[in-house]
Amino acid sequence: MQTLPNVTSCPESTDVDSGMISVFITNLGKYNEGELVGEWLALPTTPENVTQCLERIGIDGISYEEFFLTDYESSISGVSEYISEYSNLNELNYLASKLEEMSNNDIEIYEAVIDIGGHVQSVADLINLVDNLDCFQCLWNVNDEYDLGYYWIEESGGYNLKELGNLVNYFDYEKYGHDIVLEQGGTFCSCGYVYHTGERSVEYYDGEDVPDEYYVLNNLND
Repeated sequence: MQTLPNVTSCPESTDVDSGMISVFITNLGKYNEGELVGEWLALPTTPENVTQCLERIGIDGISYEEFFLTDYESSISGVSEYISEYSNLNELNYLASKLEEMSNNDIEIYEAVIDIGGHVQSVADLINLVDNLDCFQCLWNVNDEYDLGYYWIEESGGYNLKELGNLVNYFDYEKYGHDIVLEQGGTFCSCGYVYHTGERSVEYYDGEDVPDEYYVLNNLND
């Protein structure tokens, strides 16, 4: 891979319908000549939109054949951290299409799982995560360690409170909740408390064969 000059800034994407993911597609040849020629593209999109975008930035297949992603962002927290200069545009379109299918509640859980760490290392993992959210549980409105400890003692049904009697009054819900977080590796987010149930996830996408319906470009940069 050749060394590229440093990018100081790209045009803001505030005037673009950002979609689930937005990428700033840059003409590589022009860039190596010292000129930043590119355009924001919102994903998911269509092959026609991609073709028109490439034409507008001067990718003609003759004088200028290659592009790369100068910048990228997503309305889903954490997603853009797994996008790079030469990410596969078809794969990103696949991911954006999957993200678009999620409900607001699913998006909150999805973001929390990314925040937990250990479950995502690539764009392929982000795609598979959409279909594996049932491996994670959200305790809605459980907002801190006290709430979590109280839930497990008072509401989960895991303890027989009648047998505990007055001992319940001396229970340190916050400390118990703290221990649960450490044991489960969960996290608190705007929706509540999210943790992995222990169920094994399924790899629906192998990271190589993007389904045809998500293809927006046949000749990608390698």
